[in-house]
Amino acid sequence: MDQYEPFVIREAINNCIAHQDYTKGGRINVVEMEDQLIFTNLGSFIPGSVEKVVKEDSPEEHYRNRFLATAMFNLKMVDTVGGGIRKMFNYQRERFFPMPEYDLSENKVKVTVIGKVLDMDFARVLARNPNLSLEQIIMLDKVQKRKPLADEDIKYLKGLGLIEGRKPNYVISAKVTASLSNEELKVHYIKQRGLDDEHYKKLIVEYLKKFGESPRKNIDKLLRDKLPDILTESQKKNKVTNLLSALRIKGIIRNKGYSKWFLV
Repeated sequence: MDQYEPFVIREAINNCIAHQDYTKGGRINVVEMEDQLIFTNLGSFIPGSVEKVVKEDSPEEHYRNRFLATAMFNLKMVDTVGGGIRKMFNYQRERFFPMPEYDLSENKVKVTVIGKVLDMDFARVLARNPNLSLEQIIMLDKVQKRKPLADEDIKYLKGLGLIEGRKPNYVISAKVTASLSNEELKVHYIKQRGLDDEHYKKLIVEYLKKFGESPRKNIDKLLRDKLPDILTESQKKNKVTNLLSALRIKGIIRNKGYSKWFLV
């Protein structure tokens, strides 16, 4: 499994390109470290607040380079107009990784994406509480990173029983993390994120070796419970379609009409 979700890397780079202040004559920088990626571009963060962007989840009203951003969308370099930052946060959430960190000082934007679990307690909270909002997770992310919280946020998290301790040494509450072992956390992770495509392709090939030709509905049934829980039924069907197409293009399997599949 990739250390980073490809969309997160693309979105971070494309944001740098689309929002760089080119009048400053500077460069866009991407730095790869052992467990994190750092993206930097010159120019202020026009929306002003990352939390606001994540909360509102709507297209930007103002662009530094509107024609460039529109061209990138038309060329399908970016997947969406607006909403990409929130999607980055959600992908990190699905992996139980820390939230992307934005440094907006010195009239530039610096985004740090961490590619590992930073705090097991934070990961356990995400695994056990899939209904937490992104706003709540961003607050908890500050706790795991030992960053200051607003008084109202502290009161809010304490009221939910998610943190404990005294200012400034708050920690994620043991009550919401104690019952989930590391092995159980791995199970939650796999159910949420799934396995890589090669694993699913291997399952299809082994199934066809054992049972010969198979109708599509049986292959759907084989993989349905093994695909990540985050996918809807429609998305799971599309995933299976893509897996079958990839195997067909490689000449490993063929289909007889639409409904029957067999090994070549």
